[in-house]
Amino acid sequence: MSHYFATCPKGLEYLLRDELVAMGAVDVREALAGAHFSGTLETAYRACLWSRLASRILLPLADFDAADDDALYRGVQSIDWSTHLAAHGTLSVDAGTALSKLTHSQFIAQRVKDAVVDQFRQRDGNRPCVDTDEPDIRINLRLRRDRATVSLDLAGTPLHRRGWREVQGEAPLKENLAAAMLLRARWPEVYAAGGALLDPMCGSGTLLIEGALMAADVAPGLRREYFGFLGWHQHDITLWRSLLTEANERAEKGLRELRSVFFGSDADPRMVQTSKRNAQEAGVAGFFTLDRQEVSHAAPPPGVDYGLVITNPPYGERLGERAEMPLLYRAVGDALRARFTGWRAAVLAGDVELGRAMQLHADKRYTLYNGALETVLLTFDLSKRDEAPREPKPLSAGAQMLKNRLEKNVKHLRKRLTREGVHCWRAYDQDLPEYAAAIDIYGDTHGNDHLHIQEYRAPADVPPDVARLRMREIARVAGEVLNVPRERIALKTRERGKGGSKYGQLDQRNEFIEVEEDSLKFLVNLTDYLDTGLFLDHRLVRGKVRELADGKCFLNLFAYTATASVHAAAGGALETTSVDLSATYLEWASRNLALNGFSGASHRLMQFDALEFLQRDRGHYGLIFVDPPTFSNSKRADDFDVQRDHVKLLDACNERLTRDGVIVFSNNFRRFKLDKAELGQRFVIEEWTVPSIPFDFARRADIHGCWLLRRRPADPGINPWDSARIKK
Repeated sequence: MSHYFATCPKGLEYLLRDELVAMGAVDVREALAGAHFSGTLETAYRACLWSRLASRILLPLADFDAADDDALYRGVQSIDWSTHLAAHGTLSVDAGTALSKLTHSQFIAQRVKDAVVDQFRQRDGNRPCVDTDEPDIRINLRLRRDRATVSLDLAGTPLHRRGWREVQGEAPLKENLAAAMLLRARWPEVYAAGGALLDPMCGSGTLLIEGALMAADVAPGLRREYFGFLGWHQHDITLWRSLLTEANERAEKGLRELRSVFFGSDADPRMVQTSKRNAQEAGVAGFFTLDRQEVSHAAPPPGVDYGLVITNPPYGERLGERAEMPLLYRAVGDALRARFTGWRAAVLAGDVELGRAMQLHADKRYTLYNGALETVLLTFDLSKRDEAPREPKPLSAGAQMLKNRLEKNVKHLRKRLTREGVHCWRAYDQDLPEYAAAIDIYGDTHGNDHLHIQEYRAPADVPPDVARLRMREIARVAGEVLNVPRERIALKTRERGKGGSKYGQLDQRNEFIEVEEDSLKFLVNLTDYLDTGLFLDHRLVRGKVRELADGKCFLNLFAYTATASVHAAAGGALETTSVDLSATYLEWASRNLALNGFSGASHRLMQFDALEFLQRDRGHYGLIFVDPPTFSNSKRADDFDVQRDHVKLLDACNERLTRDGVIVFSNNFRRFKLDKAELGQRFVIEEWTVPSIPFDFARRADIHGCWLLRRRPADPGINPWDSARIKK
């Protein structure tokens, strides 16, 4: 069993995860622009042959520090390359770097090549040559934060190159992105139900060809003549031939049974001819009907009453002018509304605004990347005729100001959110006094955004009807700007729970969505409680816990849903103990831990008041996370006030702390003052509030405070844990 990494375009990670699981891969977990998995060599070969979504399949060989070129050279030379490549063979190197001292990818690739070649030359004087087109092995080097990962690229060339594309259009759609569109639009279900596939702007035919090959069970890699493992020393040719035989048998059967339900058209006759040639090369031309036609005239073919309309209109960046695009998208929407009742539809729009120009209600929205371009895939169920929407009432002056501010915030944040892989974030926090609300976005693992809008209690001089109107305006504006339908917007009035607790139940829907943070998964509930199960302002605090947890026993007090415990476990904690007084939150915590593969005796869940647990427990912990409420008056525990009781609480933690341990202490009481004079006698205190505030909370830098506390030796000249010196 080996570990592999499959790369893919951003936005396809969860689909790729499910595809790899279906192929028999194990330990599959998605990451930014890819997925990790484990399996045999057969699993890797199957991924190369059958993955419709992956770009490359990488086999990691080594991982090492490489802060300079000498360290990089030594690390690459530590690999025995004779087990992978013959001395007379050929190689090529792909290199990438980010946040590292070595910044030039070409130089890095050259040093990697030198290290491999020199190893062979030092042995017997022979050396492999470079072949950038179809080498015997392609080496992949990724350098991030001065840490290098060396892998073999088993694909050799990007897997989206299926081998059938003879001619491409001016702005071609990559085949794996086309496959993702078809899967998100539920094409396999539509075909199984007897439906057709229609692309009214088919371009070079990518969507139709991928749809036909998918329906016919043809392996996407079957027509490829080159893979990166064919010249690899460890290539199992017998295994590979058996997989090819199986794939050919499945393709022959699938093509015999394939129905002629693929229809395409384009306003450009040259593109129609391009589609025909590509379909011929792919072996599916006999199942296609292709014509020249304007998109505004698109209609179901005679005798076809159900199917999927799917298309990738131009965005304005490459083809045509941006000013003309809304009219084109409006024509698409008009055609779908007028003539495709009962069908499904999917449109890859250049952005949200172009998607809105269709004036259709999307049931799902997915962010996908067409190369470097961020796009949005909108899917529609046209089973009920969409009437032309009524013109909405004009926004009030205040609501228009709110919209302008929210659009500005989103534009400012979006690139960094994408770059850092942040799916749950704050878009607005009472920036305008008249609209005192916080707007949070939770992106689920299916690619849908959900809004959680918390309106702070209106001042006493604001009439209730005005407050309700503003709440409706906030929901409308947020939904429009962020393109989230009303059914995925949760509205709440933000005020203290009974007795001041930061928790309180509001509803009983028991609806959970799964979200991701730093490649970990969590369950959030946007409706039933005042808080959602994931405190977004503590994102970097949880990251710090993960950073500090390696090799330590971890204690999480006031654990809530144990998101910090999950981060600690992922960071290498030896064990985790999560303490909370609420059975409801401990059950939620158990589900979060299990969702990430953490269960058993090493991950304890304890229903206790925090101070009572510290008094009873006899364990010692290298890392303790303490995030108490501002105050609480639970019937099962003494009243707690964080300002009054924090010294007692932290002293009790000190009794359970190892000599080199760390306490991460935080709270959200904005007027809180840490008693440094008292605590400084026993702790070395590091103020960590500023680094702990995420960039999307920069407007509310006082939203929480955070400190790192370590034990202070009794005497600077004496180590109190040095028993030999104490005896003297």
